[in-house]
Amino acid sequence: MASPDPCLKQPSAPKARWGMVTLCFAATAINYLDRTNLSLAVPAIQHEFKLSSTQMGFILSGFFWTYAIMQLPSGWLVDRLGPKIVYAVSVAWWSLFTMATAIGQGMASLVGCRLMLGAGEAAAYPCNTKVTSVWFRRSERAFASSIFDSGSRVGAALAWPIVGYLITAFGWRISFLVTGGLGFIWILAWAKWYRDPKVNEHATDPEPAVGFTEVTAKPLPWKSLFKYRTIWGMMIGFFCLNFVIYFFITWFPAYLVRARGFSMLKVGTVGAIPAMCAVVGGWIGGYASDSLYNRGWSLNAARKTCLAGGLLVSSCIAAAALVKSESAAMVLFCISYASLAFTGANIWCLPADVAPTKGHVASIAGIQNFASGLAGALTTTFTGYMLGITGGSFVLPLVIGGGVCILGALSYLFIIEKIEPLPGLEP
Repeated sequence: MASPDPCLKQPSAPKARWGMVTLCFAATAINYLDRTNLSLAVPAIQHEFKLSSTQMGFILSGFFWTYAIMQLPSGWLVDRLGPKIVYAVSVAWWSLFTMATAIGQGMASLVGCRLMLGAGEAAAYPCNTKVTSVWFRRSERAFASSIFDSGSRVGAALAWPIVGYLITAFGWRISFLVTGGLGFIWILAWAKWYRDPKVNEHATDPEPAVGFTEVTAKPLPWKSLFKYRTIWGMMIGFFCLNFVIYFFITWFPAYLVRARGFSMLKVGTVGAIPAMCAVVGGWIGGYASDSLYNRGWSLNAARKTCLAGGLLVSSCIAAAALVKSESAAMVLFCISYASLAFTGANIWCLPADVAPTKGHVASIAGIQNFASGLAGALTTTFTGYMLGITGGSFVLPLVIGGGVCILGALSYLFIIEKIEPLPGLEP
């Protein structure tokens, strides 16, 4: 049995930490609302501009290329400047280009807006991870991570009825103006309430993030981090998870319309159910991991059990493509999405779990999210291409998605040798 976490003997971290992670949750919900609205507007945009599925897949993928590339400098900036400044600039940037999408006049302008949106949203998760790493102890981080990460599912779920209604009532352009405006409201709240734990007037424990060494290190060059097997295991595992998650975020509405015959009204109601199941799945995943750790499991065993277990269960998405019953398919989609979220809550613990100092957390988060962004670019483009050559069939993309889930589970089990701070790092 592993020795108890020294942080369990420390006084409780200030209650203000829950307010900080709630702000991160809200930003993440807006983040996903802004990136999901295009998916719901696909039928209207394709009709207006006479775009093929392959062209639409290219537009959807534009977001992910800049999102992936900008993860690396974003993580570095968060470690250097802190989340308060970087997060505010990031939200302002992506909100502006969400609203700019409303004046798109064709494929070129839509791709341009999506490229800029991806660049702006890149800093969100490195900021979230940094906030939880300094406000929460190791024994609490999985559940804290599940809270901010559940914002992605809440935002995606809210997009279905909100954006669906706006498109139906006012047209697709209005939906981008409305959702883009929410980010500027959030910036006001962030500027007023976010504080670093060292300067927060409510902080009774100025260093709640026990688990790091006391060495103050400059963020390492990315090439130094890439030499570690653990980093590659994190990248591959997250790539596999997001390969499937981004199907739900980008092509799932079109799947329900084309493969299952849903109306837009039904898409906006029934289609949101898997995302809501994923919210609960994420909370359970974070709670389960922390609970196992607090009961004496090693950090490695607690995290890997939840990471691999969730991905293995999520592979049931392959069966959803093959069943004829609409109800059975929706049940399988709900199980798959919830299991992906179960895993995701634990993925966002890993940067703080393996970082040797606080100065490495956001950089490592950016690296693993770089790989996940590449998955988003691949799955959107691949799905669009497969629809083009198969006459609109979603069977092959979903079956391949199930196989990718199994590959991700194997990565977390066997490529990552042990979840612990990386050894041998020099400032």
